Amino acid sequence: MHHTNITHFLILEVIAGLIAIAALILYPAAMYYSKKKNRSWHWGRYFLFAAGVIIAASALTGPMARLSHTDFTVHMLGHLLLGMFGPLFILHGKPMTLIMRTLNVSYARKLSKILNIKYVKFISNPLIASILNIGGLFLIYKAGLFEFMHTSVLWFALVHLHVFLAGYLFTMSIIYIDIVTHRYSFLYRASVLVAALGFHKILSKLIYASPPEGIARPDGETGAMLMYYGGDIADIALIIILCLEWYKAAGRGYIQKLT
Repeated sequence: MHHTNITHFLILEVIAGLIAIAALILYPAAMYYSKKKNRSWHWGRYFLFAAGVIIAASALTGPMARLSHTDFTVHMLGHLLLGMFGPLFILHGKPMTLIMRTLNVSYARKLSKILNIKYVKFISNPLIASILNIGGLFLIYKAGLFEFMHTSVLWFALVHLHVFLAGYLFTMSIIYIDIVTHRYSFLYRASVLVAALGFHKILSKLIYASPPEGIARPDGETGAMLMYYGGDIADIALIIILCLEWYKAAGRGYIQKLT
């Protein structure tokens, strides 16, 4: 890698690290402010949020970030952490709910209006969120974007930002842990989830059969296997959480019928 690019990527690492540190500091600050308004917040949520931030940041800072430029398996591990596991943990920290509890009424209403605009509702539709998430991965690994992003720090940053945001958006569109602007049926969300998981596995098989340009076949095969089986862990977690939500909702509906 060219010396100038190395310097730029190191700067990107520092920026990502600073953003992660800021998030880890601002969350408990918001907790403290919320408590002053007699709105307590469980510390367990902070630990889940912090775990998610650290997991996601580890893909962009430190040894993993540097090795990901030359080792496809390490890159794929970063993809799983940044786009699947990190968002899952962060979502369980309920950051949007905490923000709403921290803001005064006027600002909370303004934020609520933003969350209810048509664009936000559109991209938070599980189907659209899955297209942005899985479709983006197809562009990275099967449309030449993977090789290009390692030559441009700007594209590298944009691609990884998309992986995180799309992963978070998809996760929050499937499981309703935090605030959501529009709720969809369990059947619809489950159907989209199953389809998305299928396309994720199809992509991993395509990578196994034909790794991105510049990646040695053994490294590509190992990375594809990690994507295939490693993704199963996050997928199973999503399925379990969604099914538990469905089961609880069905139970509440049954009790309401009895009463």
